[in-house]
Amino acid sequence: SSGQNAFEARDHASASAYRERSSYLEGNGTMKELVEYIAKSIVTVPDAVLVKEETDANNVILKLEVAPEDRGRVIGKQGRVAQAMRTLLRVAAVREGVRVQLEIL
Repeated sequence: SSGQNAFEARDHASASAYRERSSYLEGNGTMKELVEYIAKSIVTVPDAVLVKEETDANNVILKLEVAPEDRGRVIGKQGRVAQAMRTLLRVAAVREGVRVQLEIL
């Protein structure tokens, strides 16, 4: 019956991911939550995803940490995934009137 528990865990994880996604799309989410949601969606070890946020006047720095084996997935071929995440963050930053940087650690 361990397979059933794995399905229950997966269903619970996808339900919480759906809540995170719908919250962000409704305009209630933060840029930190957006990065966390995207990263957890593409890595193989979602529990290892950690996003730290540093802010000053009009600047936000988001530091994304993932498991070492997932770093390549988050960066993507020729940096395309990382660049796409930065583009989405710029759009969100304009909405909030700040500048944003994404660092992948």
